[in-house]
Amino acid sequence: MANRIMTISREFGSGGRTIGKEVAARLGIPCYDAELIEKIAGESGFSKEYVAEWEEATVSGSLFAHAFADRDYSGHSFQDDLWAIQNKIILELAQKGSCVIVGRCADYILRGKADCLRVFIHSDMESRAKRIVEQYGERGETPQKRLKDKDKRRAAYYQYYTDMKWGAVENYDVTLNSGVLGIEKCVDTLEKLF
Repeated sequence: MANRIMTISREFGSGGRTIGKEVAARLGIPCYDAELIEKIAGESGFSKEYVAEWEEATVSGSLFAHAFADRDYSGHSFQDDLWAIQNKIILELAQKGSCVIVGRCADYILRGKADCLRVFIHSDMESRAKRIVEQYGERGETPQKRLKDKDKRRAAYYQYYTDMKWGAVENYDVTLNSGVLGIEKCVDTLEKLF
């Protein structure tokens, strides 16, 4: 496969989605994030809302709970179906052309199958809390609780389907702290590395 792919895994609120979209725009290549939800929904028959809620997180944030949640007698779940469809779509997109893919375990799915720059974006709790309030507004729970819950669910999902630890530096080629560097500097760095 001659296409170059950038995958961006990110802590919730770190700006990873924004960074991915901006890098892709500068490079003149597609960025797949919400577009993946639409593609998965279209292929699975599930609603976009259902896919958005369940395709990149576990039920409770617990790996143990995820292993047993909503499974039939054979151990199969609808989330397993979404995982299989997601794999297929990500592999097809990587074959189609160079692109940026945000989240959805793309770093794992494309390992050994594509020329892939695997990126992890992280930041300190204070910067992320400020960002999610600015981006998504206030909620009934504290921003810190929202961050911890979302990251915990992402980590359990990643570990369940990849058997690897989400956010572990050995899983990525580049890790950037957007709270220290800022969004623009992260975009500049990744554009140069691509």
